[in-house]
Amino acid sequence: MATEPILTALDVAPVRRHHELARSGVLSGYWSLTKPEVNFLIAATAAAGYWMGAPASFAHFPWTPLVHALVGTVLVASGAATLNQLIELRFDGLMRRTARRPLVSGRVSPAHALWFGISLSGFGAIYLAVTTNALASLLSTLTLLGYLFLYTPLKRKSPLCTLVGALPGAMPPLIGWAAACGRLDASAWLLFAIVFLWQFPHFMAIAWMYREDYARAGYLVLPQGQPRDRLVAWQTLLPSLALLAVALVPAIRGESGIVYFAGALVLGGIFLFYSARFAFQMSTVSARRLLFVSILYLPLLLAFLALDKK
Repeated sequence: MATEPILTALDVAPVRRHHELARSGVLSGYWSLTKPEVNFLIAATAAAGYWMGAPASFAHFPWTPLVHALVGTVLVASGAATLNQLIELRFDGLMRRTARRPLVSGRVSPAHALWFGISLSGFGAIYLAVTTNALASLLSTLTLLGYLFLYTPLKRKSPLCTLVGALPGAMPPLIGWAAACGRLDASAWLLFAIVFLWQFPHFMAIAWMYREDYARAGYLVLPQGQPRDRLVAWQTLLPSLALLAVALVPAIRGESGIVYFAGALVLGGIFLFYSARFAFQMSTVSARRLLFVSILYLPLLLAFLALDKK
């Protein structure tokens, strides 16, 4: 009959839409596994390291190698994020903030996530070795191993996990620097120190906001009882003070100019203000404000450093 094709199309359309929605859900699940919001900061710090480590001027800047360095770094970071969620799958299901992650919600199976994470990490490390150099690839691999096999299990054993986790967390600028010139010098380690110190107030704000979630899942990111508030206050205030001083060193060493110096001073003062407010008030509102300021602080500081490079 003439109406049969129309009826067939009407019958198939809902099924087709269902498959399309399911496919888009799976794709968004894989995308979420890579933690793109975290990768933005990783790419920014790696780019800053590359920019500062590259000897060329802006007119002759090696843009293509920079892209290679960022692609490889983000691939390894995406693989690490995926494998981290696989390791913490049963604990993520106990926390409200992670209960909708792709593995917990079933959008991606653990077996697929395992191969996805291994593939991203392995390809990213190989990509860095081929397109940049062996040192950048080695640093990315060490970052991956430190994140997965030191920081991740330590979160369930000791509040020292913050200190340990800050080490691989500060590696992206070293990866970028190594990709640019094949070595690391004092200026590269200075960038490492900036990102290392920045992580403490940033993570203390997160840990305080979700302290009940972490406790429910058995994470010991904060100590129990009376020492908790003191640890949070000191790990917020002291690193912020140190960061204000360390961030000025590139200008003092002549690696950047007055624009960066002024920007670092203003940004560091604002960051210290919100860190101190949180350290003394210890409230969810002050923690959320500190988290917001910390997310703005690092990209802006690195932008000033890159734009005012000598």
